[in-house]
Amino acid sequence: MDKKIKNSHTFSILTAFFITVIQTLLLAVFLFGFSQVEASFLLFWFLCSFMLTYFILHLRLETYVFNSIKNIYKDLTLLDAASFNNSPITTDMESLSKEIDTYAKNKKLELEALKIREEYRKEFIGNVSHELKTPLFTVQGYISTLIDGAAEDPQIRDKYLKRADKGVDRLIYIVKDLDMITKLEVGDANLTLETFNIIECITNVFDLLEIKAEKKNISLLLDKDYPTPIMVIADRQRIQQVLTNLVVNSIKYGHQNGTTEISVEGLNSDKLIVRVTDNGEGVESNHLTRLFERFYRVDKSGSREEGGSGLGLSIVKHIIEAHEEKIYVESKFGIGSEFSFTLQKQKE
Repeated sequence: MDKKIKNSHTFSILTAFFITVIQTLLLAVFLFGFSQVEASFLLFWFLCSFMLTYFILHLRLETYVFNSIKNIYKDLTLLDAASFNNSPITTDMESLSKEIDTYAKNKKLELEALKIREEYRKEFIGNVSHELKTPLFTVQGYISTLIDGAAEDPQIRDKYLKRADKGVDRLIYIVKDLDMITKLEVGDANLTLETFNIIECITNVFDLLEIKAEKKNISLLLDKDYPTPIMVIADRQRIQQVLTNLVVNSIKYGHQNGTTEISVEGLNSDKLIVRVTDNGEGVESNHLTRLFERFYRVDKSGSREEGGSGLGLSIVKHIIEAHEEKIYVESKFGIGSEFSFTLQKQKE
């Protein structure tokens, strides 16, 4: 490994100089006691002693210290070639200490990040397993019952087949959401940007969810009349899905006789902000930072009774970020929540 050696020559020269000076002084004192000391002899002695000491020291540095440091670099290079392959080997202990300290800190951060990812992976696998297990066991139970003889009764057969069909629908819903979020996370969003009226899009979402809202007597409202269209540039289908997921979420956690209100406001000359506000249960502050995680549920029991894949808010976040926009959430427990996101205005 041909690398430039730093500071080893300086170390050898200075050390050899000090050793030679001490040797020469001791020799001068010794010879002064016996005879006259000649300056030419002392100079000759000084030069010979200096050269010999220098070569011995430098040889020792190369064969022992430098080789030891090379082994350290070799071990570190095996662990992280990117950090050390292009850097010169140094015999300067301060520089070496700094490099190793920096390397150790970086590796510590990487290990902590890996631990977080491992915990997240375990939690994700557990959540996927649970979400798929519930409808699978439900479908299996109904089909097994029918096979065991319940199919002979037409009334029971029809009821169980309908319930099994609902379980299959839930499985398909979860798998579709998993497929979608996987594509979004790897950047395969395939957005189709177009210009459309966001108010019309909101109205369509209200129409689709009207029956679901009526079951809890929740009113779906715009904050005011919008006599003129508000045109935005985005993927219409994806934004409609964002609004649908947010409204479904507000209905799911909304109170009986509550409201879900959507408003559209200008943010600046290029952007507007869409707000989805409800007066439902609200979310405690310690949950807010994790709301957009896959399968994260604030209420581990009640939310499952409402159905859903547990991926709705995560999909919302990825769609908005795929548009290079921002999404925000504000909530007060027992009072309600507001989800808002920005969109690109149509240029006038």
